[in-house]
Amino acid sequence: MVYKIVTIFTVLLVPLIYRSGRVLKHNVLNLPILPEAYYIGGDYKERCTVVRDETANTINYCEDITFWDHLDEQDRLARRFVLLGCDPNRKAWNTVMGPLRDPEPFAFLWLYSTESGALQPVTLDNYPEGHDFHPLGMEVYPSKAGAPSNLFIVNHARANTTIEQFVLDPTQPTTAVHVRTLTSPYFVSPNSVALTSPTSFYVSNDHLMTRRLPSPFGKTLPVIESLAALPFSWLAHVTISPDGALQHKIVAFGVPFANGVAVSHDGSQVALSATTLGEVYFYDRNQSTNDLKFSHSVPVPFLPDNIMYADDGALIVTGHPHFPSVAAVAANKPGAKAASWTVSIRPISDTTRTKSEKDFVKRAYDLRAPLSASAIAPAVLTHEIETLFQSDGSVFGTSATGLVDTRTGTLYVSGLYEEGMLVCGPK
Repeated sequence: MVYKIVTIFTVLLVPLIYRSGRVLKHNVLNLPILPEAYYIGGDYKERCTVVRDETANTINYCEDITFWDHLDEQDRLARRFVLLGCDPNRKAWNTVMGPLRDPEPFAFLWLYSTESGALQPVTLDNYPEGHDFHPLGMEVYPSKAGAPSNLFIVNHARANTTIEQFVLDPTQPTTAVHVRTLTSPYFVSPNSVALTSPTSFYVSNDHLMTRRLPSPFGKTLPVIESLAALPFSWLAHVTISPDGALQHKIVAFGVPFANGVAVSHDGSQVALSATTLGEVYFYDRNQSTNDLKFSHSVPVPFLPDNIMYADDGALIVTGHPHFPSVAAVAANKPGAKAASWTVSIRPISDTTRTKSEKDFVKRAYDLRAPLSASAIAPAVLTHEIETLFQSDGSVFGTSATGLVDTRTGTLYVSGLYEEGMLVCGPK
């Protein structure tokens, strides 16, 4: 009987492992040979700097960063801030990677001005007493003509993962007023959010089997789900009714480690990181129903984490080139460092494809970067990848999120287990 079970399990598992062969080879079993640092805009020593909280050292382990845009009455961008969600205690409390040792220390929000470079801490007003705060994915709706903005943050609290709703007011930008805590039995493993209105959003759930399961299952099953790239995770859409009730529906299922999610500026497309498969999924979106239809996928040269659409329509994807190195940093192993990589993904027009399809997908691309993305991720017919930043971890490591301000050409990168935020200026 045991032999039959093992045989069936092996037969089911082998095709999944084969599908993950590229990721296992390049991002798990082998360490990519990356430079100390490379920035597409010029010499990183001149163009890039790391901004920090020099006083209390709390701008650490910022898994997600997001733009907070202030629009005028004609919906033109007037001001832009970067909101940072930082958890210096992440090495003691991480419900995705582990451990689940100490949920007590409170995390931090910071606001960075893209104009002046000023950093200011954001205080949480009206936050429930005794409620943990461990931010992961977050997004804030743009402020229009001075109106307040809704902010949603995935919170990996000790009892269960919730989504916290706040209000940010441009007249008091350093105060986030707590509105409500969103909970649902469908919030199994929320990771990232992408807003579709001030009161609705897509939310990814990265695992079906989570670290919160009782021992020994919580320490083994999530690892198996990740390493085998089991397609057990999903993307859902949530709408908040005026009375606070949630309307929840699953819009994409069968994704290996659904992670970062983003909605294109015209609302027609949704992108989703399939982390353990090393790909980004693209979906066509029905803007009336928020239903999705799978369109295509694009392989990337790392394990993609968070993603965002830049103003010019390019998708900015950031992630981890070598997973064992990230695990080593998380475990505080002496001398450990983990690489960073941020790329842009742009559609290719039909007129660009001058060769046959067979030859076109064999082409080399991203040739300016010291380690070309094409050395790891095969070309596709639909999109082109270009490296914006890469580092072996010496200059900036464990990259999780990248933002590009196309007005100035500035790149912002945060690290899952890195201190500060990387800011790289234009050419």
